[in-house]
Amino acid sequence: MLKQQPRILLVEDHPFQLLATQCLLKIFGFNQLTPAENAEQAIKLMTQAQTPFDIMLCDQCLPDLPGLELVEIASRAGFIRYAILLSGLPAVELENLQVQAIQRDIPLLGYLVKPLNKEQLGALISRAVLARNKQHHENPVNLKYGDIEHVGH
Repeated sequence: MLKQQPRILLVEDHPFQLLATQCLLKIFGFNQLTPAENAEQAIKLMTQAQTPFDIMLCDQCLPDLPGLELVEIASRAGFIRYAILLSGLPAVELENLQVQAIQRDIPLLGYLVKPLNKEQLGALISRAVLARNKQHHENPVNLKYGDIEHVGH
């Protein structure tokens, strides 16, 4: 099992989507959630945090800064380890953003198209948890696509 639950920063400007995503993450057993409604608030929360967030779930279309730009700023400053973009943009545009992330060495694990698919969200979060555990040399967590609800227990 995990020695420590991952710390997740959720950046989403739509109140309903923010609440729905928080609920999904809590269903999966992730309770160390910090919500932010825009890039400015997210940056403030990251600078006040004692340790980096393990995962940033970030809307690409924030009112004050594109999500990928926020992810890049946060990762370069050491505020986050991994990120997942959320967006209502067509998948082709999100794939282009993922290519940009690779070219710019941004730790983007993937993207999710809104409305969020519960299984895809769980799979990407578990991927981030496994990467974090490997990076920190914790005992590996045996996660599979179908048993994501066991993460963090």
